[in-house]
Amino acid sequence: MATYAVGDLQGCLKPLQCLLQRVAFNPEHDRLWLVGDLINRGPESLETLRFLYRMRHALVCVLGNHDLHLLAASRNIERLKRGDTLREILEAEDRDELLDWLRRQKLLHYDEQRDMALVHAGIPPQWNMAKALRRAAEVEGALADDALYPMFLDGMYGNEPARWNKELQGVARLRVITNYFTRMRFCKADGTLDLKSKEGLGTAPAGYLPWFSHKQRKTRGQKIVFGHWASLEGHCDEPGVFALDSGCVWGGSLTLMNIDSGEYHRCDCNEETA
Repeated sequence: MATYAVGDLQGCLKPLQCLLQRVAFNPEHDRLWLVGDLINRGPESLETLRFLYRMRHALVCVLGNHDLHLLAASRNIERLKRGDTLREILEAEDRDELLDWLRRQKLLHYDEQRDMALVHAGIPPQWNMAKALRRAAEVEGALADDALYPMFLDGMYGNEPARWNKELQGVARLRVITNYFTRMRFCKADGTLDLKSKEGLGTAPAGYLPWFSHKQRKTRGQKIVFGHWASLEGHCDEPGVFALDSGCVWGGSLTLMNIDSGEYHRCDCNEETA
């Protein structure tokens, strides 16, 4: 039995199938960790979601910002943006089944035996793993609660508040938690977010660092697998922090990592999505 983690798919099904075939992935025995952003922008969003749903027993999945955007658009189609490739999902006969499965996925997964976490964007430096799991559980609970679900999705968008405060309540509290786990790249040591800068490490605004670079980060020493940051091209020099988004949907590659051996496999997405 092997366990793999794969970077942001974003509707690029063929590269995923290429990689799974390369490692002879068997969903009856092996496990696949997904860093989120399963769909959107790529050519096969619906088929990607269907493919994953059929093998859901073999998956550990955390939600990314594009996955949450799909859930919000399912309640209000006017949220769709130019470049989204989500309409085919929203118009599919099996949409309710697929979306119900998606909304019940985690924001943060922690494997205690491996001391390894799986998250889409990152974990803010001021939270240890126990606090991060508690905060993630708040959003996961809202997604699963039929009464809170619409309120959360309607209020999810926005860059404020920019920093966590334990006194926050309601949608504002859920929004900043969601932004940490699904949108964060640069932040200050106290967790203040900059959500405008999206390029590489050298583009950090004054006073900000990549979330994983803060010396006093409370998850330092624990292994973290993340995606979201395509401009890193799958490279991160921080020990124990593994960046898996290598920009497949932008013509880069899709990265698969054996989380126990550390072995990497990559598939050229220009070839496989043509």
